Amino acid sequence: MLHNLDRLRLIRTESVGPITYRRLLERFGTPIEALAALPELARAGGRHAAPQTPSRAEAEREFAALRKLGGRFIFLGEPDYPPFLAALADAPPALAVLGDINLLSAPSIGIVGARNASTNGMRMAETLAAELAVRHPVVSGLARGIDAAAHTGAMRSGRTIAVIAGGLDVPYPPENTMLQARIAANGAVVAEAPLGTAPQGRHFPKRNRIIAGLVLGLVVVEAAARSGSLLTARLANEAGRELFGVPGSPLDPRSAGANDLIRQGAHLTETAADVLANLPSHPSAQGLARDPLFQRPGSGFAEPPAPWSEPRTDAATLARARREIPPLLGADPVAVDEIARRCQLSNAAVLAVLLEIELAGRVETLPGNRVVRI
Repeated sequence: MLHNLDRLRLIRTESVGPITYRRLLERFGTPIEALAALPELARAGGRHAAPQTPSRAEAEREFAALRKLGGRFIFLGEPDYPPFLAALADAPPALAVLGDINLLSAPSIGIVGARNASTNGMRMAETLAAELAVRHPVVSGLARGIDAAAHTGAMRSGRTIAVIAGGLDVPYPPENTMLQARIAANGAVVAEAPLGTAPQGRHFPKRNRIIAGLVLGLVVVEAAARSGSLLTARLANEAGRELFGVPGSPLDPRSAGANDLIRQGAHLTETAADVLANLPSHPSAQGLARDPLFQRPGSGFAEPPAPWSEPRTDAATLARARREIPPLLGADPVAVDEIARRCQLSNAAVLAVLLEIELAGRVETLPGNRVVRI
């Protein structure tokens, strides 16, 4: 329990994102040692005050509140953490779950689409979900429209998983409060955000990556161009998940996204049989994390990080890296390998300094071993 309290404290620390969390554990071995190192790392990155870190008492209160709600945490590296999701470079370090945790590790199918869906679109999503849920859990985002229809259809014949953008105790949208309760009782509701978090726009892309990471395949029903559903599809494609699109009228803007996915190679989907006939047994290699920090050889799944094993970088090299790296960072993401090439530094030195700068709140680490100034 104490180990998990320190994990949660590290996860909730200011400026510690999913990738930074993994790199801190990879470098320091345990959460408590990583927490102890944070103030000095942040100072080296140019920050005067240490990042805000919850106390152990605050972490205990979050655990207790989740238990009172009927949920529990699962942490990255634990046996019941969803294995397909763990393969993502930016997999959530912890998930709060209401319902059946084992359901998250079952091969599942995602269905997403427009909030302002047509009657026919919602009927299609509900029918597909009901037929697919006989064999696979159906995952969606509990939004109004297509998502709600998919969850409702799945519960007619099987089980469903709802991934939400806020805290588990803040149902959104409010009209889906009863639907969320039904899903928690018969399936699973999943959140990355702490309890009490009201969903905001920046939370939904994070939710979408969890949907993409949980599933073997993703079906898009009625999605406008540049919609959140297409972001989920892009993330799923990058993670090597199979894509499916339900075709619609070219006169309806809500069909533009799914039609374009089909044009680019997604499976044209009219029935559940179209999905089941093309659903793989495992994610493909395309898009899975290639960074050796996030994979073990021969598999697509992440292991708990091992202690830092690279040689220590000498003080002079670190001082040069601290001078030369910041001017190379900008609003456009840049690969760590490119920074190392331009500075003629080792990846170990570059990663060490980038960790300091991120903990100072100046950059963000992105999937694909890239960083961007914030």
